[in-house]
Amino acid sequence: MDSVRVAVLQMVSGDSLARNLVQAEALLRQAAAEGAEFAQLPEYFYLMPDDERARVALAAAVEDSPLLAWVQGLARELGIWILAGTLPLASEEPGKMYNSSLLIDPQGQLATRYDKLHLFGFCTESERYDEAATMSPGQQVVSHPLPWGLLRFGICYDLRFPELFRLGPAPDIIALPAAFTHTTGEAHWELLLRARAVENLAFVLASAQGGYHPGGRRTYGHSMIIDPWGRVLARVETGQGMAIATLDLAAQRTVRSQLPALHHRKIPVGP
Repeated sequence: MDSVRVAVLQMVSGDSLARNLVQAEALLRQAAAEGAEFAQLPEYFYLMPDDERARVALAAAVEDSPLLAWVQGLARELGIWILAGTLPLASEEPGKMYNSSLLIDPQGQLATRYDKLHLFGFCTESERYDEAATMSPGQQVVSHPLPWGLLRFGICYDLRFPELFRLGPAPDIIALPAAFTHTTGEAHWELLLRARAVENLAFVLASAQGGYHPGGRRTYGHSMIIDPWGRVLARVETGQGMAIATLDLAAQRTVRSQLPALHHRKIPVGP
């Protein structure tokens, strides 16, 4: 297929699971109503609490996750692909979880799972983040074939590791749900997103949290869709919203044919 309509959804999630799911559902329905065939939620769309351990309490095995079942039902009803930002999945380590992106197909089936590889740590006089205290790192690079091209997964801090996206086979689309801090996002978010697009000649779908959260945390927002030439096709700056655009895969193939071959070290496709 030569084109696909995609939507990246931006939220300002709080500490109410029920309220966050209502907002996520409204955005997914809006995306489907505006013709999106693929919609992507942000990292932690379901919960941004003051105490990070509140997310661990929701972690479940993938086959028993009520949050996953909720997304599957919406994907089936709306008839679209949904990348469920991140969801908490059970870890073998006590008191920890996997922060996982789950891709759901239009029939409501789980297509694949990616566990965040690089865990964020950051400390200043006013901010401190330590994901390793509540999360187990993933172990595998994951790609998945979509009807329009190959999707490569990343989550938030993964953005800073270009080798994750340079591994072959070359991705056509890079998915990057995030909750980038305002401090680091203001300095590096768009710069890094556009770099990942250009160096891989890939579309980048970046869905973010964008505002103030319990405990004083502030996220940067600026969810965007970027083409392989590094151009921003659509953007949401702050607050809740949606960026939607049509990806021209035929034009992408033309650009790739006009430039020297990209060198991607091959890895198996799949989880």
